[in-house]
Amino acid sequence: AERMVEIKRQATTARSFGLEMHLLSPKEARDLWPLIDIRDVVGAAYLPTDGQANPSDITLSLAKGARQKGVRIIEDVAVTDLVLKEGRAHGVETEQGFIACETIVICAGQWSKEIGRKAGIVIPLQSVEHQYLITEPCGAPRNLPTLRDPDRLIYYKEEVGGLIMGGYEPNPIPWALDGIPESFHFTLLESRFDHFEKIMEQALIRTPVLATAGVKTLINGPESFTPDGNFILGEAPEARNVFVGCGFNAFGIASGGGAGWALAQWALAGEPPMDLWPVDIRRFSSSVHGEDIFVRERTLEAYAKHYTMAWPQEEYESARPRKTSRLYATLAAKGACFGSKLGWERPNWFVQPGVVPRDIYSYGRQNWFDAVGEEHRAARERVALFDQSSFAKYEVRGGAAEAALDNLCAADVTRAPGRITYTQMLNARGGIECDLTVSRFAPDLYFIVTGTGFRTHDLAWMKRNLPARAEVEITDVTERYGCLSLMGPDARDVLSKVTGADLSNDAFPFGGCREIEIAGVSLRALRITYVGELGFELHVPAEGIARVYAALMQAGKAQGIADAGYRAIESLRLEKAYRAWGADIGGDTTPDEAGLGFALRKNLNRAFLGRDALLEKRKVPLARKLAIFTVDDAQIILLGRETIIRNGEPVGWLTSGGWGYTVGTNVGLGYVRSAKGVTDAFLAEGDYRLEVAGEEVPARFHARPLYDPTGSRPRA
Repeated sequence: AERMVEIKRQATTARSFGLEMHLLSPKEARDLWPLIDIRDVVGAAYLPTDGQANPSDITLSLAKGARQKGVRIIEDVAVTDLVLKEGRAHGVETEQGFIACETIVICAGQWSKEIGRKAGIVIPLQSVEHQYLITEPCGAPRNLPTLRDPDRLIYYKEEVGGLIMGGYEPNPIPWALDGIPESFHFTLLESRFDHFEKIMEQALIRTPVLATAGVKTLINGPESFTPDGNFILGEAPEARNVFVGCGFNAFGIASGGGAGWALAQWALAGEPPMDLWPVDIRRFSSSVHGEDIFVRERTLEAYAKHYTMAWPQEEYESARPRKTSRLYATLAAKGACFGSKLGWERPNWFVQPGVVPRDIYSYGRQNWFDAVGEEHRAARERVALFDQSSFAKYEVRGGAAEAALDNLCAADVTRAPGRITYTQMLNARGGIECDLTVSRFAPDLYFIVTGTGFRTHDLAWMKRNLPARAEVEITDVTERYGCLSLMGPDARDVLSKVTGADLSNDAFPFGGCREIEIAGVSLRALRITYVGELGFELHVPAEGIARVYAALMQAGKAQGIADAGYRAIESLRLEKAYRAWGADIGGDTTPDEAGLGFALRKNLNRAFLGRDALLEKRKVPLARKLAIFTVDDAQIILLGRETIIRNGEPVGWLTSGGWGYTVGTNVGLGYVRSAKGVTDAFLAEGDYRLEVAGEEVPARFHARPLYDPTGSRPRA
């Protein structure tokens, strides 16, 4: 039943993106694929635009086309080094001599990892033995669709009247743990019939014809896989003009055309042609993904999950814990159920005493739902304490710091010390490249905070776009500071018990930052919120965070202070319609489309990166705009990617979805699109429904955040 829900949700996602996908009955599935046994099948899905191609023919055709365009292809030559000059691509050393170049593109398959290391570039790959069987002709109709049976971990393709059958076993075999042998190229590995047996057993159940079909061969070849199952694309953060395209997880032919086009555009323009964050190389961290053991363990888990259920909020379990805050043991003892983000252990939610802290996955309400509701209410009604030590943090110093950030940020960061600026950094298309806070602690010192997962991306973006040789230095201080977020209407009362600092609105207004002392520890306090309540983000030297945490918990006893985690933050921010980068906003969305125009500097006459594109786009109506939706039926689960239907026509999809415990309804954010332009009136006039797992449900549009639409509570 859960698998069918997943398939129905996939069909809804397909509709959201304009991809044709049909849900089938078991009989309809067999009509399309006559060799399957359907006695245990409850349903299927069909993508008529799916297809097959010959990998060799594609490769040779691409090579021929490249040569016709003037490309010179040199074969049978080994790369011995990548040469950088002042952090930029300079050339490639080979066995046959040096090749000078302005741009290097690493598309070397499983060899990419080793080639990248020659220039200090981290490319997290692990080669895995991947097997598939080819049968003799067995009565398979020609041009059968590709068949995938994820519950049995197997796939099929028709091959000259026979079948190709392979799968993704739960116990994959890593290959070349000590490096790829120099002598290995265009070679297969020895077949492992014993290891393939479990896959074969499942295939015999689904396709009994295999029991009598002759076996031509069992092919075993190494294929490179990545720690999250997505391929790797883009400019390496460690070097300018060095680009990477690899780690296709056995989907290289299917992805190659689009990935190759995108990578070429990226190399030519210096930035991606569209939002490619799920495959962007900057989603990794050199300190975590540069470790072979971590990459191997996590990649093998990702391989094993290739066909397993893709549960909402599912966490990886391997190679943990890798990075922890100084409060990890304390919070674990208090029932924290941790998730993992860029190697960091982060408390997602807290269990009641005596309950084992673990997620039980489902497409319905999961086991954390009620507990997270209590944490949510603590932040709304009393005070909650969040350990957000994994926040990425940077210091920007120097006499040119203000000028440099003024050029990078869309908001005005030239304000006096003691103020925080919530800002976006835009790309040349006017899209949102970074979404962060910039706190000014001195004329020549800024403190920048961004999301855990964007640590590499945002730092690389800032460094890439700083003026050359400017008197400015950016330092990553993530591990140097822990972070405690004290949030809720009682936050000021609790904080005032442990510090002598004046916390009044006059002395410490919303959007202010200053250094204060708690329990003998000097720290940076930011009066800001991502949950929509009065609150303080406390950035504490890591060695002192345990003392500060203990002092706050003791001081908050009378107010009923509660530990809270990231699942509560997600619910709280949805009620306020706070945007999340990588979900609701990204490199393709402008501040105007995202409803973030309020965060732009008032005077757009002063130039900054992305301003010209933003002004140019303002000459025409918005083609899309972020909207807020609710679905009152508590049995419905919003996860994101649900299709938005306006007046009977699909106009977009949800970028985020979840339950609002205070407002008592499902909340979703998503972009409504129209070629004629999207205005506030256009949004308000629509009759809306959402497609959820194949079913259309009534939805209501909201022009303003559901909770505290005037924004008075954080300023209390």
